[in-house]
Amino acid sequence: MKFNTQTRNNIVSIICTIYVVLFTYAATSKLLDFENFRIQLGQSPLVSAYASWIPIALPTFEFIIAILLLLPKLRLIGLFAAYSLMAMFTVYIYILLNFSAFVPCSCGGILENMTWNQHLVFNICFIILAGIAILLMPNNLPVNHKTIKL
Repeated sequence: MKFNTQTRNNIVSIICTIYVVLFTYAATSKLLDFENFRIQLGQSPLVSAYASWIPIALPTFEFIIAILLLLPKLRLIGLFAAYSLMAMFTVYIYILLNFSAFVPCSCGGILENMTWNQHLVFNICFIILAGIAILLMPNNLPVNHKTIKL
């Protein structure tokens, strides 16, 4: 399906806005309930060894990605970062559900009412959204037309 440039830009902007809201909310939620977030990470069998720095790093990355998505010149980098972070979250949840004897409490905030399986589907939907936005981004990369002579 072909879209005109304006439609493509609108779709990308909507997806980026949804991601900005998601990451800003998620980061703020983690920081507002920081102690609980830190304890839950410490209980996780997969990341407990990194529980000293992940509670600070994760919301920081989420805020940085939200900022990248707001800046048109850095939007593509932000989309790749959002895609990567959501893919990592999804792999983490999949491993917890399928290979871990202990599954810690779910996320806080609005998402705490979701089961881990629902959260997995939610993440996959966001991965698909990021992929769509990346594919619809206008190709603004500089092209070097010089021929390399050997």
